[in-house]
Amino acid sequence: MRSEHNGRSLLLLTLLVIGAVALGLLALSGRYSPMQAQQTTSKAGDPRLRKAWRFQRGGWTYVHLEGPPAEIGYQHGYLLAPEIADAFQAVKLEDTHNSKRDWEFFRATAREVLWPRIEAEYQRELQGIADGLKARSVAMDLYDVVALNAFEEVPDYYVPWLDAKEKRAGAPSLHAPGNCSAFVATGSWTKDRRPVIAHNNWTSVIPGARWRIIFDIVPEKGYRMIMDGFPGVIVSDDDFTINSAGLAVTETTIARFRGFDPRGKPEFVRARKATQYAKSIDEYVKIMNDGNNGGYANDWLLADFNTGEVARFEQGLQHTRAWRTKDGYFVGSNFPSDPALIRDETDFDANDLSNSMNARHARWDQLMAQHKGKIDAALAESFESDHYDSFQKKEEANERTLCGHVETSPRGVREWDWGPYHPGGTMQAKAADATMAKNMTFVARAGHACGANFKAAEFLAAHPEYAWQKPVLTDLIAGPWTKFSIGEKK
Repeated sequence: MRSEHNGRSLLLLTLLVIGAVALGLLALSGRYSPMQAQQTTSKAGDPRLRKAWRFQRGGWTYVHLEGPPAEIGYQHGYLLAPEIADAFQAVKLEDTHNSKRDWEFFRATAREVLWPRIEAEYQRELQGIADGLKARSVAMDLYDVVALNAFEEVPDYYVPWLDAKEKRAGAPSLHAPGNCSAFVATGSWTKDRRPVIAHNNWTSVIPGARWRIIFDIVPEKGYRMIMDGFPGVIVSDDDFTINSAGLAVTETTIARFRGFDPRGKPEFVRARKATQYAKSIDEYVKIMNDGNNGGYANDWLLADFNTGEVARFEQGLQHTRAWRTKDGYFVGSNFPSDPALIRDETDFDANDLSNSMNARHARWDQLMAQHKGKIDAALAESFESDHYDSFQKKEEANERTLCGHVETSPRGVREWDWGPYHPGGTMQAKAADATMAKNMTFVARAGHACGANFKAAEFLAAHPEYAWQKPVLTDLIAGPWTKFSIGEKK
């Protein structure tokens, strides 16, 4: 019996050694990692994760989330834990550096100003994210998660409002940024006379290089959504979303906007609710206006693929207005349109044709007129890769071009407090036509829409004035244009 037992032990030991060697070879090949093993084991034992998955393609991470709010949140936090932990450190450094306030200020704002005004459904989802992160041993709690979700509206809207209210001595220069370019067109302007919508994300490289998540979300209530997004945030936040009711949404921010109402609902909650529950342009506008706090003030571009109608919904705090058509186009490049809003809620110079916002506006109008009747998703890709400077009237990738490269500009963008050669510009791009929208599909490109790469080490060597960004500044590597649809698996 002892001899038989020893033989079995030797066989078991041999199998274990073979298995360990095989896993080691897989790890070296990049096809296996201990993290994957942890995810697989935990996923098999946790019913909250049974309907969720993730994979990577084309420079993006695709994640499918499904279920009631707490489960969607848990899936989000658990499956994207490495990306959220990394994004959190990046946002934390940028926000504290720019605002000259410590992270405890942002946590207190999340706890005292934002959390009480978040609806219960989204409170459960945010708590779920924190729970999923805790399960992966990420040192973030609920208020870190809430502050991360508000990384657009708190530093750029609430902080300057608060600085002015408190007459804070030595307050930094902070203005609402003007990040993104977009268009929506329909009727005689498009190839099939149905809506086409497209957007590219303009931001600093620090968050932009991390804005590479494709979310496929099936909530317990409301409509299914597919959108690009930022790790740990419950809404697209640069805002390109298609829902299963046939509504598509994107936006560009209103440059030099000022105003905030701390009694209102956080913008990231209203924007998520609107994309989840609105089936029409009217419903979208109604939800966004309910509890408007002025945070992250945008020109929203909307496409109703059921009716063929498109709209621009400009939402300030004092002034809101919507323009609509079934035969026309709207473009966005961070310029406001309503004269009353420009006068009362911004210090934007609508007559300065040299600034980024107005130069890109002029280029959008040129492209729309040039391609009237031919616009489709393929043309949208070329528009978003465009390097024509309408002010200088020449090809030159810079802060005035639709595919933005502020890192090459000796002017920077003073309207956004971006100095010369600021590392920022177009971080990624998306587009969809009516056929794609019907199937809840869009195309996306990670990185500069033109395909150029940004190398952090080379940049910092040439521009040491941005050395403070070194701990979190990463390469921005362009991927190919890639199609994504709901329900995809690797």
